[in-house]
Amino acid sequence: MGDKPPDWSTLINKKGEFVRSPSSFRDWVTADGSSGFPAEANRYHLYVSLACPWAHRTLIVRKLKGLENAISYTVVDWLLGPEGWLFTDSKPKCTLDTLNGCQTLRKVYQLASPGYEGRVTVPVLWDKHNKKVVNNESSEIIRMFNKEFNAFCATDEQRKLDLYPEHLQEKIEELNGWIYPNINNGVYRSGFATSQEAYDAAVRDVFTHLDKVEDILSKSRYLTGNTITEADVRLFTTLVRFDMVYVGHFKCNKKRIMDYPNMWGYVRDLYQTSGIGETVDAEHIQKHYQQSHLKINPHGIVAIGPDLDFNKPHGRQ
Repeated sequence: MGDKPPDWSTLINKKGEFVRSPSSFRDWVTADGSSGFPAEANRYHLYVSLACPWAHRTLIVRKLKGLENAISYTVVDWLLGPEGWLFTDSKPKCTLDTLNGCQTLRKVYQLASPGYEGRVTVPVLWDKHNKKVVNNESSEIIRMFNKEFNAFCATDEQRKLDLYPEHLQEKIEELNGWIYPNINNGVYRSGFATSQEAYDAAVRDVFTHLDKVEDILSKSRYLTGNTITEADVRLFTTLVRFDMVYVGHFKCNKKRIMDYPNMWGYVRDLYQTSGIGETVDAEHIQKHYQQSHLKINPHGIVAIGPDLDFNKPHGRQ
């Protein structure tokens, strides 16, 4: 595990608040190639962590759009140690970097950008041809997968699936605008807070907005109505981790998702949809958070529970 855990203190401000830094690589793959990165089968590769909710978004959209044969991926070690994300084949579902032969994800970044000393995060969308990091911002990668790779979807149904349809874009942006800071990032603001005031504010934001989600889901199957959109994908990756790790590890313990009847059914509904459940790995999730964040969990002990049955009938229509 190394001599010391990663230094998260660089992301904490003077008020003890966790402040996430922006992604560094923001190029775009386009169907027509006008960006300089044309959409092609087997040209692009994902580096992901199965534990990371941001990387998880990309695996879900890759699955929903039927891009498994067009976009390959590598899974890093669940343990985020002093050297950052590592590659190994000695743990379940972790893989070596057979593409570039690197030992760490930092080396992949430096292969693309010699001398790079910035933050190394997942997911990474890698261009095999040019040996470049195209993008490491999950919200942009999922939009590329949704629109720019339609020529390579496995089925016509997957090609027609649009997770960001024009008539719902304003609504999706409005949802993303409060779900990201208050729920997706809110749990991290809670878990990494180093002052009582920062923690109290973060937890208040989390549960105020979970209550808002519960109200929306009492009236519709998904966040925007009767069809899945990117807003659902972005929310799901936090909700599916919530009872596993955020309740205990990040002290978001006012309620569990299981205590919200509509939201708990919604999580199971999505889990059971189009192979989404295949992208969820509880072992990676629990071991990553509880063994990597040693300032929060100094002995790295991994909790046994909770027992969560995502395959239980969801009753959502």
